[in-house]
Amino acid sequence: MPLYNRLKEYRARLGVNQQEMGRLAGVSRQTISQIERGDYSPSVTLALKLAKLCQVSVEDIFSYEEDVRNEAEK
Repeated sequence: MPLYNRLKEYRARLGVNQQEMGRLAGVSRQTISQIERGDYSPSVTLALKLAKLCQVSVEDIFSYEEDVRNEAEK
């Protein structure tokens, strides 16, 4: 279940680094880094918090795309 994100893009628009974004969101810099790399899917609460900080909707930052090939094989 790939969850894609544009957090790095929106963070850059705000002009803050990962450390500052983490502080604003109440998480570590490492968590922000993992989300941006796609290694960690944030909780709904954290996704909402990040969207609010970026002043956009959750859907603007995060998108989910099903693997159509796997679904067709089932």
